[in-house]
Amino acid sequence: MSALTSRRSAASALRIGRLAAMGTVAVLILIAGVWASWGTAQHVMLTKGRERGTMTVEACADDRCTGPYTPASEGSRARDRVTIQSTVVAKKGRTYAVVVKPGSDDVVRTGPGGVLYAWVPLGGALLLASVVVAGGLRLTRLAWVLGGAGLTLLTVTFVAL
Repeated sequence: MSALTSRRSAASALRIGRLAAMGTVAVLILIAGVWASWGTAQHVMLTKGRERGTMTVEACADDRCTGPYTPASEGSRARDRVTIQSTVVAKKGRTYAVVVKPGSDDVVRTGPGGVLYAWVPLGGALLLASVVVAGGLRLTRLAWVLGGAGLTLLTVTFVAL
């Protein structure tokens, strides 16, 4: 009897260890996704007191587009050249509503497209976490919810941009 009890205890300990490890990995993936998204999302979502205006894209190279900035908010100043980080967000010759990152000449796109684009890293993290939840935690329904949310976010962003 003691060998059987010992075997059951070992199996329970391994199961609890697997759940704790995989749960930790899934949570860390989601935290990393939020952290990566928040670097841009804070500027897009919390625009009060920030310099807002428009940018006309003149040139794009190496995943960066540049152009002049025209202010739209009080206290904002015109700039001859600002930079937006990705050519996925901007197309040459178009004008976009943007927010200037404090202390720089870098801008981020505002509006629904900018908000969605800012949260793309979270969408990827949701997809990755769904695999960990399904395989490591064996919680398939939760995994489908996480994966569906990530896929939806990425698809809506692709359509919006």
